[in-house]
Amino acid sequence: MATALRSHTHATSVWRAASTPNTSRRLDGNRHKYFANLVLLNDSAGAQTVGAGSSVNRVGTVDAAVTKSPLCQCRGVAIACLGLLCAASGLFGAVGARRGAGPADGTPGQSWPMFRGGPALPGVADTRLPDKLELLWTFKTGGAVKSSAAIVGNKVYVGSDDAKLYALSRADGKKLWDFAADGPIESSPLVLDGRVYFGSAGTNLFCLDATTGKKLWHYGVEEKIQGSPNWFKAQSGGGNWILVGAYDFKLYCFNAVSGITNWVYETGNYINGTPAIGDGMTVFGGCDAIVHVLDVATGKQLREVEAGAYIAGSGAIAGGRFYVGHYENEVLAVDLNAGQVEWRFKDRSFPYFSSPAVTSDRILIGGRDKRLHCLNRVDGKEVWSFTTRGKVDSSPVVCDDKVVVGSDDGRLYIVSLANGKELWSYQIGQAIATSPAVAGGRIVIGSDDGGVYCFGGKNLE
Repeated sequence: MATALRSHTHATSVWRAASTPNTSRRLDGNRHKYFANLVLLNDSAGAQTVGAGSSVNRVGTVDAAVTKSPLCQCRGVAIACLGLLCAASGLFGAVGARRGAGPADGTPGQSWPMFRGGPALPGVADTRLPDKLELLWTFKTGGAVKSSAAIVGNKVYVGSDDAKLYALSRADGKKLWDFAADGPIESSPLVLDGRVYFGSAGTNLFCLDATTGKKLWHYGVEEKIQGSPNWFKAQSGGGNWILVGAYDFKLYCFNAVSGITNWVYETGNYINGTPAIGDGMTVFGGCDAIVHVLDVATGKQLREVEAGAYIAGSGAIAGGRFYVGHYENEVLAVDLNAGQVEWRFKDRSFPYFSSPAVTSDRILIGGRDKRLHCLNRVDGKEVWSFTTRGKVDSSPVVCDDKVVVGSDDGRLYIVSLANGKELWSYQIGQAIATSPAVAGGRIVIGSDDGGVYCFGGKNLE
């Protein structure tokens, strides 16, 4: 039975939903996944037909209104994966993640355009830090800063618990513009093709003009967005697509320009972190204690792996593996092809909220045991650990032979990648739960005191 949906803002546009056959259905314990293929078509009256229960933005509309699906009210009962394809262009089946995608915007080493630096979430910066770092500037927001910064061109972008996204001058930290969202912003911004994408606790994904801060579009979900957006380039002229997870249990895929949903995948619990993208897959965990492996083009499940506990942070993809920590005190290496855990590391009984940095032979991750752990990437055995005075929810960044990380003890640390010895630290004061952004020989990081801090050498810029 077809159902008519009407946009609240654009009364002349009629959205007609047509039921489609289910193409795959599986009941697995308390998790029920439903997959459906949906087609977006233009009829002679300019209306558009979408699959029943989907949520879409009007094509080509700036700041389009969103009609929310009643399906979203049935969380935990019906778990859906919705795919949206454009029949005219035949995008599906020809869309894939770009292998080894570089920075979203800017020059490698000079930019840090997203959380963890790139789509695979490697946490590695292509830059060198000076031996002597100094505080170059600070900027005070009106709330705790739990959002990690993005650095592109002459701007630094960062969110705050004061419900604003800020664009600051990279040179001196002066405010260039701010945008008032609908709730606190823990989501780290993604800067891509002159646009800024981020989520809010007020349940919206926003797309802004990166130069002016003007809102281009937004999409409302059912619960807060705490993780950060990621992206990949669709093939066959499909442009860029954005992925983001939310506390409504869903992972969303959007067209980066229009904000239209391409597909939606629903899990069994909150999605806290950022989905990693690589080798045609997107991989993420959540509070359902599952590592989900999806085809990034279609949103269809390739496999799922039992993690054994809630996954509160994000993981990284490298060499066919997914590296992630979880709430029951373990770090995992998941073989994505075999769909099984290859090794587990467990030291003490403290959970991991930090996301790992991955080098050619090592894994770096912070723990709530107050330590930064360095593991052998092959077998997960510990190489060294560095002890701070507070829990380490901050995700480390590797810069050449150094590792940068914050701690709840209020200090920003730099330690040696080789042996874990402390090389430098700076006492900010209040907890540093956010993660460093590192580019052009500078570090930008936020703190619970509401400050944004930039460190570097005085001779730079």
